[in-house]
Amino acid sequence: MYLTLQNRLREALARHIQEHYAVTLDIVLDRPPKIEMGEAASPVCFELAKRLKKAPRVLAQEIANGLGKIDGIARVEVAGAGYLNAYFDRAAFWASVSSPGTRYSPLPSQKISGKVIVEHTSINPNKAAHIGHVRNAVLGDTMARVLRHAGHAVQVQNYIDNTGVQVADVVIGFLDMERLSPVSVKMAAMEPRFDYYCWDLYAKATHFFEEDKARAAELRGRTLKAIEEDRGEEVEVAQVVADAIVSLHLKTMARLGIAYDLLARESEILHLKFWDAAFEKLKSAGVIQLASTGKMAGCWIMPWKEETTSAEAASNDEENIQDKIIVRSNGTVTYVGKDIAYQLWKFGLLGKDFNYRKWPTPPEGETVWATTTSQNDPAAPRFGEPATIVFNVIDTRQSYLQDVVAEGLRRLGHAQAAENSIHLSYEIVALTPRCAAEMGYELTPEEARKPYVEVSGRKGFGVKADDLLDKLEAATLAEVHERHADMGDSFQKRTAHSIAVGALRFFLLKFTRNAIIAFDFKDALSFEGETGPYCQYAVVRIRGIRRKGVEGGATNVAVTQETVATLFSGPDGNGLWELLLSAGSLDLAVNAAIGAQEPAFVAKYAFQLAQTFNNFYHKHHILNEPDEQKRAFLLRMTELVEARLVETLSLLGIEAPEKM
Repeated sequence: MYLTLQNRLREALARHIQEHYAVTLDIVLDRPPKIEMGEAASPVCFELAKRLKKAPRVLAQEIANGLGKIDGIARVEVAGAGYLNAYFDRAAFWASVSSPGTRYSPLPSQKISGKVIVEHTSINPNKAAHIGHVRNAVLGDTMARVLRHAGHAVQVQNYIDNTGVQVADVVIGFLDMERLSPVSVKMAAMEPRFDYYCWDLYAKATHFFEEDKARAAELRGRTLKAIEEDRGEEVEVAQVVADAIVSLHLKTMARLGIAYDLLARESEILHLKFWDAAFEKLKSAGVIQLASTGKMAGCWIMPWKEETTSAEAASNDEENIQDKIIVRSNGTVTYVGKDIAYQLWKFGLLGKDFNYRKWPTPPEGETVWATTTSQNDPAAPRFGEPATIVFNVIDTRQSYLQDVVAEGLRRLGHAQAAENSIHLSYEIVALTPRCAAEMGYELTPEEARKPYVEVSGRKGFGVKADDLLDKLEAATLAEVHERHADMGDSFQKRTAHSIAVGALRFFLLKFTRNAIIAFDFKDALSFEGETGPYCQYAVVRIRGIRRKGVEGGATNVAVTQETVATLFSGPDGNGLWELLLSAGSLDLAVNAAIGAQEPAFVAKYAFQLAQTFNNFYHKHHILNEPDEQKRAFLLRMTELVEARLVETLSLLGIEAPEKM
């Protein structure tokens, strides 16, 4: 509702200024620092004064006097040297927020026509998911939820790099280090913790390669070639490993309420000739060149500067050398090359489409589609329809690679697609020393003194996502059992799961994307401060009040408009108004999250609303209020807050349990 009124004010000011001063301006609106100064303030008169050579305050007074009535806004006043401050109609705001079915109303600048793709998670299918992968998935899932809330047609994709180096390393581990046959690998893949097995094997393979780099290069080259050409034991084992681990990843993410529309597999980019089509486009447009000298001789490369020759590109700028190689000298395609082909397909610029099938082992109750080289399922959704905008959720260490992908599109003449390829980057997730110790890792005295300890999947050092969830649920279950010993086991486990997931998701979302997160169990599970359980408990508290109110018949009393007007203007008026205003401001948080591509704004809003409610709860004796009308009003206020808080937590992928 808040954003709706802002939109009305913005449109009215723009229209008035155009009609009376023949000037077109973008209207900026800020929220005043104090409630006494109104709900929206605009500095537009300062910009207008520059154009018209008049004093800002004089212009502000002219506009305030001539603006006329704006639905939902009580008045517009002049403040300071020329600000325009708008005051919302509190009774009208109450009526609107109280009405069921109030819809989000985005700014014109935030409207996205057509399909929006959010690609997230994209874990290499070679080992168990870890906490860093969880941050990726939670960010992407929340961004998709927020965009859908705003009315956008969102498709969630999970890119499966089943032909890359990481899978090849595990294949080498099985075939060349452990000397297992494909049949033995298939048997191992049926085990429920196969992803854990591969986690350890991948770490062993990494150590093995570090000791013999020449041998590693030879084995990797041979294995990658076999996988790309779809031949031999290597591809057989790679398929078994990748498919089994993808299914386990899906189950892990389902525990966090995360699902996908499409698994886009890298193998189909190769076998359905997506890469061949992209390769021809890149060559014919001169985007890539065959290096003939230097370290990259025999490689197809993308020179970063237009004027750079292939020879110069082969010898200069060593820092990001691997990202510029599109095809290696042995003919295998790099990740960035395949990603260019995939990005062209997303925008409908490749002239080809995948075949689709249902994933055979999805989490219970879910349908997940995947690309395939087999016959297309006619029931498959139309995944090949071009997107308008694409959000790629990838950590900040891949920023250069994402720039190369966008640059590839740009040099092919697709400037708009390059502009709409949004890299939703984020920083790493580390552990506090305390958390690392709790997970059983031995730390050196130096590591124990650091603010955080970095994890490494290659070295096998890190927190597996399932281990993390298991530990969170176990800690929460003990607390729930102590508080609600009389409740059944299923209720206790369900509640513990909701709190654990809420704690983890909120902890990962409350930080802005560019912040390094040091995860800590105690901090995440706290019922106090900026945490998921704190927000969940506000809902539980409200539900307890509401149940008692229903039992006492207090909710049967209708609140009159006279009561609303009196309470909002009385001694407690501003405090009550601030809670209502907060409850009606979810659309503002959603708009900010979309505009800045920052889900943290929604998490911050959830915490602030819960905090504002708790202040209200401690100040007002709701159920013991002697005035029947005021008691009914206070109860209705709690219901409004509950509805908005539950809705907000849902956008964050967090459930609100009945009891805690």
